[in-house]
Amino acid sequence: MTTRVLVASFDELAPRTAYDVWRLRQQVFVVEQDCPYPDLDGRDLEDTARHLVLLDDDRVVGTLRVLDDGGWARIGRVVVAPEARGRGLAATLMDEAVALVSGREVRLDAQTGLTAFYAGYGFEVSGPEFDEDGIMHVPMRRAPA
Repeated sequence: MTTRVLVASFDELAPRTAYDVWRLRQQVFVVEQDCPYPDLDGRDLEDTARHLVLLDDDRVVGTLRVLDDGGWARIGRVVVAPEARGRGLAATLMDEAVALVSGREVRLDAQTGLTAFYAGYGFEVSGPEFDEDGIMHVPMRRAPA
């Protein structure tokens, strides 16, 4: 099995890959985490948005997106398929994302239980904990590197 990360704008994603990305996000964020929310928020379509898609051969097993929030980049929608967890794949995605936004401030909203994971990439808690769709999160920031 060959694992690789595809970095693409929305328009560069093959239709099946795009479908599998959104299906995975729905499977984990909406169904598994029981958080009905509008995952398709329009930001995936932004010209500056980049989708990092982790593929095992041609099967989508993880994804995240990098957005341009003006003065900083934002990493979000970080997800690994349930059957692919425990293999360090989230770290593979984050390594690629951090390299992609090199030289910029980066922000993200981390599920509270994942704060230490993101701290390993230089992120620091930058505000109070908050409830987003029934799951506690903390804002985190990483200074330009």
